[in-house]
Amino acid sequence: MTQRVELAAVMDRLAVDGLVTDYAVAVDDGDWTAYRELFTSDGRADYRSAGGIEGDAGNVASWLAETLRVFAMRQHLIVNRQVRFGVLEQDTGDTAQVQADYVNPMRLATAEHDDAAAAGAPDFVCGGRYSFGLLRTDDGWRVREVVVREKWRRLTR
Repeated sequence: MTQRVELAAVMDRLAVDGLVTDYAVAVDDGDWTAYRELFTSDGRADYRSAGGIEGDAGNVASWLAETLRVFAMRQHLIVNRQVRFGVLEQDTGDTAQVQADYVNPMRLATAEHDDAAAAGAPDFVCGGRYSFGLLRTDDGWRVREVVVREKWRRLTR
């Protein structure tokens, strides 16, 4: 590999890593506009293993917005990212597959948990693995598909 090719690979890896981070932040912050913008126009998400739905990114974002309203605090921790670049139409590196583990503590939004108490322990924690299918577009890397594979969950009350 030449230094130029190696630099391009590092830059792609950093961009892919940033996309996964942006995904977690959008969900945690409830920024559903940002969430939708992370996807390709035909992007899909599958949350069925966590009791959710599967569908296009817009419909899933609407479902997440409604479902996650019960949690005043959400914080994804996404780790152990494995990135594999693929080939699309003979151009190396136009696709990527990312598998990443997650832990997601959340705090219920109730009268008992006002802003002062929000710093306390979470009421609900889950974990599992994300599988992202990514595509390089003219606007940068975007999510073509994300599948959530929840492995465990626990109520902490």
